[in-house]
Amino acid sequence: MRTLAVGPVASIMETNLKNVLVVSFGFLLLFTAYGGLQNLQSSLHSKGGLGVTTLSALYGAVLLSSMFLPPILIKRFGCKWTITGAMGCYVAFSLGNFKDSWYTLVPTSVLLGLGAAPLWSAQCTYLTILGNSQARKAGKLGKDVVNKYFGIFFFIFQSSGVWGNLISSLVFEQTPHKGFTEFLLEDQLMSCGAKDCLMSTVATNTTTQPSQKLIYTLLGIYTGSGVLAILLIAMFLEPIDDNPPNSEGEKSPPFWSTLLSTFMLLRDKRLCLLILLPLYSGLQQGFISGEYTRSYVTCALGIQFVGYVMICFSAASSSCSLLYGKISQYTGRAVLYALGTVTHLSCIVSLLLWQPRTAQMAVFFILPGLWGVADAVWQTQNSVIYGVLFEKNKEAAFANYRLWEALGFVIAFGYSTFLCVSTKLYILAAVLILTMVAYGIVEYLESKSHSQISVAGGRSQVNEGESQTNVKEIRIVAEDLRKY
Repeated sequence: MRTLAVGPVASIMETNLKNVLVVSFGFLLLFTAYGGLQNLQSSLHSKGGLGVTTLSALYGAVLLSSMFLPPILIKRFGCKWTITGAMGCYVAFSLGNFKDSWYTLVPTSVLLGLGAAPLWSAQCTYLTILGNSQARKAGKLGKDVVNKYFGIFFFIFQSSGVWGNLISSLVFEQTPHKGFTEFLLEDQLMSCGAKDCLMSTVATNTTTQPSQKLIYTLLGIYTGSGVLAILLIAMFLEPIDDNPPNSEGEKSPPFWSTLLSTFMLLRDKRLCLLILLPLYSGLQQGFISGEYTRSYVTCALGIQFVGYVMICFSAASSSCSLLYGKISQYTGRAVLYALGTVTHLSCIVSLLLWQPRTAQMAVFFILPGLWGVADAVWQTQNSVIYGVLFEKNKEAAFANYRLWEALGFVIAFGYSTFLCVSTKLYILAAVLILTMVAYGIVEYLESKSHSQISVAGGRSQVNEGESQTNVKEIRIVAEDLRKY
């Protein structure tokens, strides 16, 4: 009998793990393409600021999409087909890059932005449902299984930065350039790093625009990768019952209730405190992919080193995501958040004090590696805490998450062109400290809530015991009366 009981659980576990891997590798293929394209927008489409405008339009559309679309699409089509359709928006953006034009890049970037929030909300909802379902069947805590699944996902997903940057570096390495200049003028180096106020562009003689043939080759690889992602999800991902049937007499929520559910959830004070987590996540990602690559790496070493430096960041974030998913059940999320906070604050202080020099090659790779160690905390634990605390409103909760993260990106891109790098680092440090204070308040409220539930449960058990004792006493008296 024991073998028979364990068998179905093991079978369900294998099925759930297979679905987690399918989602993970689908996102790996998709973001191998998109991540590489995003990093190259400002370089490939620099004329008239087209690249920066494209990214701004993209994240503006993500903001708009996050407000309304995720709950509606997920309830209407389910997680699987929402993911599949949203992936098509990313492939359209890859195709739009074949023509360097305002009429192709801006519309396809808006389309991608509209698909991004439903894509991520559906992915987070899918993994949360899988994790909680598996936990109930295995008799485990839901947060532990959900944490494990998100750890596996982000381990595989974050490696997309490695492959995307490696592909672009290998393709563009075929571009003829004049070689690496080891001795830049001292006044040029002095304007690199935290002192970069974008008053003048520091150019090295190592950057040459790649040929159109190489650009088409890279875009062809990226587009093919996106198409494979769609096929993988459509063919191998199993649909999940994320909309359980209503009980008799219970009506489905009206359309307007679903439409506004993202905003209605903001009435929960815990969510109002937690919005700083995704906001900071967007700010810090915008900094490492935009400011660090431009003001530190490109300024001192040249654009050809950007891909290799970002590989270091992605590898560290990927490896730590898997690690955090496994150890979180022993350490708790508060310890991991403390680790991420200390690591990022240390990196921010280092970036403020460090003056980049070409002779300090190792530092250019160590700092993004450490940044990735902390980034893995935000990527894994943020998703878990939103899924665990708002399990009954997962779609609206994850829509809020993408909304505020997109706002972080928009702010990062918005002040990118008129603030000094040092000012941006001070802003990052201030937001991080405020974020951790707000998070600490949420943890305190949760612990207080659990302790009250435990006390109430203990009292009910005592009352139940007393009532059972009274019943026994009544029965004894009744038996004595019968004897007479």
